[in-house]
Amino acid sequence: MAMRTPLKTARHLGSAKEGADHFWKQRITAVANLFLGLFLVWLIASLIGADHATVKAKLADPLIALALLALIISGTIHMRLGMQTIIEDYVHTEASKIVLLMLNTFFAAFVALASIFAILKLSFGA
Repeated sequence: MAMRTPLKTARHLGSAKEGADHFWKQRITAVANLFLGLFLVWLIASLIGADHATVKAKLADPLIALALLALIISGTIHMRLGMQTIIEDYVHTEASKIVLLMLNTFFAAFVALASIFAILKLSFGA
């Protein structure tokens, strides 16, 4: 005995098979953000009271720049996924949902690109 409704059978709708992927991406970026956020706190604490040349030298270190880039990428992915969940749960009209999901993606990409540009500029000695 099939548990499908005739409408579901007619439309061929079913699981999009993306729920687990979305769940795991959100959890993995959360754990990465935890460690990278602690790194950022350590970096800021170590630079308190430092002069401009010391801060520039510290940010020019490739390992520091890579960790900051990882934080930006992980943070913006996590932000986009979280906002996507909120939009999908609380926006009920399909047209508004599509527009907001697109704006969410564009905003996250803009934040990531601007932040990556700033880190690379600092890293290469500007």
